[in-house]
Amino acid sequence: MATGRTWMSWSGGKDGALALHRLRGQEGVEVTGLLTTVSAERGRVPLQEVRAGLIAAQAERLGLPLHRIDLPEPCPNDLYEEAVGAALAAAARRGVEHIAFGDLALADVRAYREALVARTGLTPLFPLWGEATDDLAHELLEAGITATLTCVDTAQAPAALAGRAFDAALLTDLPAGVDPCGEHGEFHTFVTDAPGFTSPIAVEHGGVTERGGYAVCDLLPAR
Repeated sequence: MATGRTWMSWSGGKDGALALHRLRGQEGVEVTGLLTTVSAERGRVPLQEVRAGLIAAQAERLGLPLHRIDLPEPCPNDLYEEAVGAALAAAARRGVEHIAFGDLALADVRAYREALVARTGLTPLFPLWGEATDDLAHELLEAGITATLTCVDTAQAPAALAGRAFDAALLTDLPAGVDPCGEHGEFHTFVTDAPGFTSPIAVEHGGVTERGGYAVCDLLPAR
């Protein structure tokens, strides 16, 4: 079992929050930072489509430094790898040993991450890897992780799911074939409360728009 200083790859969603919760409960692991990529043009985290300010609010409540990488959009893969690789290599020089990911089951994604991290001097960790997503979905709820669906792939799931809470009612309502954790990209989430938060993040729904095959719920800091 890995020990040592660890960064968490962070997009603000539920799986990362559960992986972080587990790591913080693991003896010998010290989580010392979050690593996030942001669209420089739009100020949002890709896929989740969450405003960068809300990601910063999560880091503040978790008491962890947020290491933000601003990327162009669209971002060529070589530029992405250069920017992320440089950030991880710099972390390694400062004594960080691991970078953790919230991936569950996609082998090609894991292999890509492992190849990228291998160049940096860090080792990758996958605290949730290979576990049944039905069980993980219920563990998320039992752990007190509160999340909202911010982006739905309308080719895989109904657009009406955008903006809904990730809760027991949602799990009951998911159509057959939609993974309960959205592991195949059916949906992405933003966490407003989780173990380790000093207080919940109050948000308002700024409306749902459909573009490019996705239904996106814009979350705003509550006034």
